[in-house]
This record gives sequence, C-alpha cells and structure tokens, in this order.
Amino acid sequence: MSLRRLVLSGFVLTLVAGCASQVPPVQVTRFHLGQPIARGEIVVEPRDPTLANSLEFRSQAEAVSAELARLNFRLAPGIAKSELVAVVDVTRRTRRDADTGSGVSVGLGGGSYGGGVGVGGGVSFPIGKSKSRDVDLTELAVQIKRRSEGTVIWEGRARSEARAGTPGAAPAAAVQRLAAALFKDFPGESGRVVTVK
Repeated sequence: MSLRRLVLSGFVLTLVAGCASQVPPVQVTRFHLGQPIARGEIVVEPRDPTLANSLEFRSQAEAVSAELARLNFRLAPGIAKSELVAVVDVTRRTRRDADTGSGVSVGLGGGSYGGGVGVGGGVSFPIGKSKSRDVDLTELAVQIKRRSEGTVIWEGRARSEARAGTPGAAPAAAVQRLAAALFKDFPGESGRVVTVK
C-alpha cells in the first residue's frame, strides 16, 4: 500500500471516528420492586392525556412501543384497557452553552540544541465574536403501572443532551435513542445511574 493511500485511509478513519463520537451518551436511572415483571398486554399512554392524539406523542409512543415489543410485551390495540400501562413523558429544553475562553492568550517557549539557546513567544487575539451554541436537553420518563390498582411496578428515566441542529438533537431520533437506552438490560439495576453510549 502506498504512503498516500495509507495517509488517506487514516484520514477517513479519523473522520468516521469523529462522526461516531458525535452521538451523545445517555444517563439512565431505573427503579423497580426487585420482582420479575410478567410480560403481558400493555398500552402506551401519555402522562398528559391531552397529548394522546398529537403527532409528537405518536412518535414517542412508537419508540417506546418498539422497545416494549422487543422485550416480549404484547401491545394492546387502539384504546384497549389492558392491565399494564406504560405512561410516557418527554421533556425538552434548550440551554445556552457559551464558549467562555479568554479574549487573549499568551505563550512562551524555549529550548536549546548544542551550545545554542532559543526563546520564543506569542500573543493571539480572537477574531470575531465568541461562539455561543444552544444545547438541547431531552428526558424520557416511563412508568409501567398495573391499571387495576394503580401501582407503579417499574419506572425509568433517560436523559441526554446534544448540540442544537445536530442529528442527535432531532426530537424523534433523541427519543428513539433514549428509549433504546432506557430498556436496555430490562429491568436494569434499581436505583443506579448508568451511562449508555
């Protein structure tokens, strides 16, 4: 392999690795009673009933339903009143993430070689404004309840953040990623915060 191809393939691998590292990690916390959860018929509902027919909730419900189906829960059709209910709540907010670097930086260096000594220094000034970016924070909370008694038998929260405008910050993609992380290794260790990459 020529040196040029080797350098080019190394560059491409670096770019791919950079893209892969763009997917933000997910913080997951789960709580349960430490007893097996029987897989039965389940329906997915919003915490706020007024959102039941919204397009946004349908997208969220699809992400959660896909994970529940993967875990062998049977999804109840339509408005069926199953014994198990997965109550879903998604919150999103945006915060400012400002680059707070100093306006001026100073560097000084030195070295010697043989009998000679060299000293150098430099000063740099930023050009333009400091960058300020929005960060989208998304949290998915799911409670699995027994409808007959209203008891919560499992609860989990997953949260992540991503730079606004990136693929990881898109609402549907963020909820799918959070749902996959939340139900990974279901039911999970109770009361422990884990990071899922």
